[in-house]
Amino acid sequence: MVKQITELFKDDKPREKVAKKGPGALRTFELIALILGSGGKGHPIFELSRDIERALGDDPEKATFETLKKIPGVGAAKAAQIVAAFELGRRYRPADRPKMLRVEDVVSLCGDYRHKKQEYFVTVTLDGAGTLINERVVFIGTLNQSLVHPREVYADAIADRAAGIIFVHNHPAGTPEPSHEDIDITRRLTEAGKLLGIEVVDHVILTKDAHYSFKLNGRL
Repeated sequence: MVKQITELFKDDKPREKVAKKGPGALRTFELIALILGSGGKGHPIFELSRDIERALGDDPEKATFETLKKIPGVGAAKAAQIVAAFELGRRYRPADRPKMLRVEDVVSLCGDYRHKKQEYFVTVTLDGAGTLINERVVFIGTLNQSLVHPREVYADAIADRAAGIIFVHNHPAGTPEPSHEDIDITRRLTEAGKLLGIEVVDHVILTKDAHYSFKLNGRL
């Protein structure tokens, strides 16, 4: 496991990611690793940062000095570093932005497109914690490969320094089931995302009364 994690970050270290894409592109355990700077005896840095991420879960209130100090490999010095980082974040916290962790979150954000009479293709860009950066209409009209080009789809995501992206489009008439064209376009965009280092989190199709998630249906 340690070897796999080391290989994963050999050519794309958190410091380099911050320089190239900004801190929003880092996953939570990468941010923790960047704060800690190093691991300890028997506790490699990325293994330790994943342990801390698991211990904290989605509850920032767990990031207390005493709780962190109990995690093997953390100790007083590293617990203090993490607590200080959380406190600094609280003091400079921006306006709250929603997280897109479930398909229902995406449907709620983009619900207005359910009733459009034309097809809208929308991108939802996310930071490394799954928090919304921006929602944009890329184009309006029938989906086809000439319109849904990776260059157009990812241009703003790159400018946002996004770590993830969700595609959303509506079916004005009919069922939410994806067409062959929808499936092919999703595959092409997912491949492009891998090359760019932007994870395709989901592709959601909306109709007036239903929705379809590529992720929940095993197509991503």
